[in-house]
Amino acid sequence: MSTRRNIIVGQSGGPTAVINSSVAGVYTAAKELGFNKIYGMLYGIQGLLDEQYVDLSTQLNTDLDVELLKRTPSAFLGSCRFKLPEISADPDLYEKIFKILDKLEIDVFCYIGGNDSMDTIKQLSDYAALKGYTQKFMGVPKTIDNDLAITDHTPGFGSAAKYIATAVKEVIRDSLGLSYNKENITVLEIMGRNAGWLTGAAALAKTEECCGPDLIYLPEITFDMDKFVEKVRDLVKKQKNVVVAVSEGIKLADGRYVCELSGGGDYVDAFGHKQLQGTAAYLAGFLSEKLGCKTRGIEFSTLQRCASHISSLTDINEAFMVGSAAVKAAAEGNTGKMITIERVSDDPYRSRPGIYDIHDIANNERVVPREWVNKDGDYVTEDFVKYAIPLIQGELEPYMVNGLPRHLVVKK
Repeated sequence: MSTRRNIIVGQSGGPTAVINSSVAGVYTAAKELGFNKIYGMLYGIQGLLDEQYVDLSTQLNTDLDVELLKRTPSAFLGSCRFKLPEISADPDLYEKIFKILDKLEIDVFCYIGGNDSMDTIKQLSDYAALKGYTQKFMGVPKTIDNDLAITDHTPGFGSAAKYIATAVKEVIRDSLGLSYNKENITVLEIMGRNAGWLTGAAALAKTEECCGPDLIYLPEITFDMDKFVEKVRDLVKKQKNVVVAVSEGIKLADGRYVCELSGGGDYVDAFGHKQLQGTAAYLAGFLSEKLGCKTRGIEFSTLQRCASHISSLTDINEAFMVGSAAVKAAAEGNTGKMITIERVSDDPYRSRPGIYDIHDIANNERVVPREWVNKDGDYVTEDFVKYAIPLIQGELEPYMVNGLPRHLVVKK
């Protein structure tokens, strides 16, 4: 390892309930390995370009602070959605980044994020190799979407799935309580642009005392409005209460998002992602018009990724694990890699960290396998449930102060 012995960690993309546990893992491992300075980028690579960073030793003064950080949702250090250009398009930008890293005597750069963030690690490690820089670049997986390639799953997904399954159960109880002598249709909109992992998690709500949602639609399967209406119509004839879970990214045969039928917003982020919203509201209105029933559209929105009060202990522990493993891998000389989670067994559930080349991960998207969706394309199979159930196990109680959870915030 370089004699510089300083490390920097940043967070990028949409936050999760456990992203800060990965920061805690990086910090703890870096201390154990004797790094001199452990920096945190404020607002990811975008903040670093403005030389916005903190010394994490001034933020995490005690073991209690580290434990509190594990229980704090969203990005403790601040996040960003900043796309690095191709190296050939703006080499001066890369030189600016590396001058900042040299100024801070950084030996290891860890970036916690999803697909777009892993592209950042790829670009920076490629530039370092091209120009002879010696910093090591490690990706730490994070995304509630669970769509990173190679890894069995990603930290953040388990807690979001736990929240979704819990909320679906609660919505079903609420709907059943109001379904006497009248039809009641509820459409739940769950995050997922191209991958339906989160929406599939609604199936976990089917338990001994809960029937679960009646229909589940993922973006991997083309959505047919006519078949959808007929399915719901048939259900309403048999039961008063109907609950449907849909991904925000479900598309029609012509490629349009269903949410676009309502004339949704035109906002597009730095990575070219169109903002998706209004799918549940549109479908609820459509069903009301076609079937003449009382309907309700519910959008879970950001609650899916920030509900740390019901996070999965398995998820928290694995988020810590991958953060720690990234530091150890870099200390052993690895660069241009991402830490993966390898499933060792289901019963009892066990996992371990792996290391994989970032070039095989960045810009690749893992979707729900077709065989994990039923023939009609309106529900997930038991294989999906068996895959997801271990990831939502366990709880880490928040520290409560005056009846509310206490969170850790950056001291500037």
